[in-house]
Amino acid sequence: MTTSVTLERLSLRMMPSLVTPSAVTATHEQEHQMGNPTTRRPRRKRIVVAAIVAATGIGLGGTALADVEQGDIATQAHAEAVAPGTPCSVSARACVDLDTQRAWLLRDGKVTRGPVPIASGGAGQETPLGHSFRVYRKNKDHVSGEFTGPDGNPAPMPWSVFFADGGVAFHGGDRASASAGCVKLDTGQAEAFFNDLVEGDKVQVVRASDEQTARGGGAAAS
Repeated sequence: MTTSVTLERLSLRMMPSLVTPSAVTATHEQEHQMGNPTTRRPRRKRIVVAAIVAATGIGLGGTALADVEQGDIATQAHAEAVAPGTPCSVSARACVDLDTQRAWLLRDGKVTRGPVPIASGGAGQETPLGHSFRVYRKNKDHVSGEFTGPDGNPAPMPWSVFFADGGVAFHGGDRASASAGCVKLDTGQAEAFFNDLVEGDKVQVVRASDEQTARGGGAAAS
């Protein structure tokens, strides 16, 4: 069972001997813009305590930390068969390949939609990698809590399907620009992902090249 480690849930004072400046990585809530926003609202900071994770074995549900992705979660995923045509495991309901900027919907290990083109996070705001994200919320009319558009209103994030810490979601948007961590889809595809995925569904976000290496050459997406 994975646990999100945030400032709200875990005081750094609990384990001061484990926390050093290099062990604390701050990431902002990654709800982001559609199109070309002009104004950022104040960012809400979340603290991921890598030292506590390493010492206690607490998992981050796919958060992009090397100790998680090289641990039991990744090992279990790589022990599963690969869903044909994707770099993901047969247990995934949605698959994202950051190498090729493509995504798939799956059911019972078979592709039901895709590959479809995506836009993932840009430099410094990369979409997190993970083998065991879970859909935890959906909102077809969601708007960003961080970014505003040219009209000064919160930037729209239609057909949002949230699956990772920090507000990372599939949603509709302009794929011509990188996201701030989310997975942007064309609006029609975002609606299809919204309608197909339900809370609890597994989402994997991977790099096909890394998966192929980890599986001994057997995870290339076609």
